[in-house]
This record gives sequence, structure tokens and C-alpha cells, in this order.
Amino acid sequence: MKIMVLNSGSSSVKYQVIDMEDESVLARGIVERIGLAGSRLKHRKKGEEELIVEEEVPNHNKAIELILKYLTHPFYGVIKDVREINAVGHRVVHGGEKFTSSVLITDEVVEMIRECIPLAPLHNPANLSGIEAAAASIPHAPMVAVFDTAFHQTMPEYSYLYALPYELYEEKRIRRYGFHGTSHRYVSDRAAFLLKKPKEKLRIITAHLGNGASMTAVKYGKSIDTTMGYTPLEGLYMGTRCGNLDPAIPLALQRELKMSYTEVDHLLNKKSGMLGVSGFSSDMRDLEEAADKGNRRAKLALDMYAYMVKKYIGAYSAAMGGLDVLVFTAGIGENSWLIREKSCEGLEFIGIEIDPQKNRQMIGGKEGSISKDGSKVEVFVIPTNEELVIARDTKEIVESLKKH
Repeated sequence: MKIMVLNSGSSSVKYQVIDMEDESVLARGIVERIGLAGSRLKHRKKGEEELIVEEEVPNHNKAIELILKYLTHPFYGVIKDVREINAVGHRVVHGGEKFTSSVLITDEVVEMIRECIPLAPLHNPANLSGIEAAAASIPHAPMVAVFDTAFHQTMPEYSYLYALPYELYEEKRIRRYGFHGTSHRYVSDRAAFLLKKPKEKLRIITAHLGNGASMTAVKYGKSIDTTMGYTPLEGLYMGTRCGNLDPAIPLALQRELKMSYTEVDHLLNKKSGMLGVSGFSSDMRDLEEAADKGNRRAKLALDMYAYMVKKYIGAYSAAMGGLDVLVFTAGIGENSWLIREKSCEGLEFIGIEIDPQKNRQMIGGKEGSISKDGSKVEVFVIPTNEELVIARDTKEIVESLKKH
């Protein structure tokens, strides 16, 4: 079975074609700047150099057509005919409370995703555009929606509710939803596999540390708490997002600086985080390099980041009544030995002891343990693979259709 995985953004479509016989990626790529000047396709066939095609791409329909053109290309392609794609798996950011797992896409499901647009106004419309474009170009293939929020639907009420008037939850569904669920699910399952222990017996903290960042408490295979909330702005501070904040600060900005709602929203989402603290970059690599050269604000940004990660490790260990496994993943989690080291310093009382040499060597997409021998808590670096989760869910749902 060959499955196409699509991640549609407002101006981009990322894709992979995965052969589920051995879960190998036959091709991957991205169409960038959809509807903008300078749009292009970056396409890589397994074992070949990346191909870049500059072409006008006015909408998602044209993006999917362009992708399929090169997937079936005599040289750059990996299939002879579009009908070789047996199913399509779509990443959908927000499923609200409507979806607790991945589902076959039907007209009814599309409408339910549309109803969640107020919860993810930037993401869900783009996800729907990708679904509609794929349905037009690959009409024979069943399609599956895999939701970022679904994994966190196991959180208990006391964990996901905010201390606001309860009617706001009842009427507007204002609550903690959490994101990066597909990544947290993959790396927690993978950690259990590496330990050769059932996930139902493990208390795991997963730290998805990238330009967007979140941490999750996974108790016995289920998410019981996560750092992102009603939106992806809450929790850890990130590349340009502020993370946890006194809720009176946005009000003060509007009152004291006469900022508009739009200006405050832009400040908190696009001008804060690492960029705001350092004053020059939202990229952890730049901050580490500058801190090494003595830049005080870059060092401050690193210290603040690691301190917040450490606080959540402590909090989630308490929430789960202990800790068995800590997993670092995503761009920073997989590649910054410094942030991993600083985040784990002083946590020996929880049972976390990392091996400095193992930690410094575990970069560049490597997978493995960075714990000291005999450490009570196993600490892993595990590269995330959200596309594989989407493909696996898609295969499972499509195969269950055939049985019925």
C-alpha cells in the first residue's frame, strides 16, 4: 500500500509518499509560497538530489497537481500512475472535542472540521483546502484526517478546564486543547518500544522542542496534561511566541500603550519568545553561538528556556506520581545538547542523571539514550515522525473499511 501524507498550510503543502510494506519514504517535498510571488516546488526522490521547480502556484489545487506531476514524472517520479496512491492521510490541526482519534474523511467530517475553524482560524481553513484539492485530483483514494489535538482528548476535566466562568466552556468551548499530539504520541510509543516495556506501565514526559514547543505528561499511554492550551501560545516560550504570561499584561499593553487587539496578538505570537528576549534571532542555533561569544541576552534566553523546561519536568513528575522516561524531540530537542543538559541539571532528586558524553554525541537525527548507567529515569532523544503516524493511522482505517 502506498500512502500520500499531506500537511497543508495557508501558503504551503508538505508531502510524503510512503510505501507501507516497509514504511520507507519514496519521495518527499514541499510547495512553498502558494498564491504569492516566487512560488516553487522542492521535491526529493529517495536516493536522489533535491529538485527545485519554480512555477506559479495560485492555489492548493494547483499545488496538488504540481506534486502529482512530479510524483509520476518519468525520472523524478516514484509512481507511474496516480492510481498507485491507495490512500491519502491529512494532518488537521484542530478537531476540538469532536474527534478523539483519526477518522475517515466524509462530507460530515469536513463540516465538523469547518465548525472548528474558530478554534484554529489560521490552520483549519488551509487543512480543508488541502483536503478539497486532494479529493479533486485523487478522487479514487480514501482520505483520513489525523488531528493534532486528538491525543490530548484523554486529559481529565480538572486538567483541561480554566478557572473562568463555566458557561464560557459550555457555550464557547474555551478550554485547554493541546497541540503536537501526533508527535507526543509517536515518541512516547517509541520510547516504550525501545525499553521493551508496555506503555500502559510507564510514566513519560515528552518534550517537543522546536520553533513551536510543547511538553506532555503521558501516564500509562494517555495524555493527562500538556503545556499548550486553548491556542498554541500557552506554555513554554518559543521561537517568537511568549508562552506563559500574566493575563493582565495584554490588557496593560492595550491600556498603557494604546495597542490594538491585532497589535497585541502580533506582539505575543510573532515578536516575543527567543526573538523578543535576545533581540536578534528566533533560532536556537544563533542564540547558542552568540551566548558562546558572550552575548548576555542570548545567554539569558537560553537560561529562561531551560528553566521553563525544567519546571514542567518537575510539575509533570508530580502530576503523574513519579517519572520513568523523559523524551526530547523536534529540532531543538534532537539537536541542542546544551538545552538538554541545562534542562536536566539538578534533577537528580527525581532520578534524572544524564551522561554528558552521550548527550553531546546525540545530535543530527540520532536516536538513543543519554542517561547514565543506573539512572532511575531513562532519558531518550527520539527524532519525531508525525508523517509515519499519519500514514499508519490511514492504513489502519482504510484496511478496516475493506474488512467491512
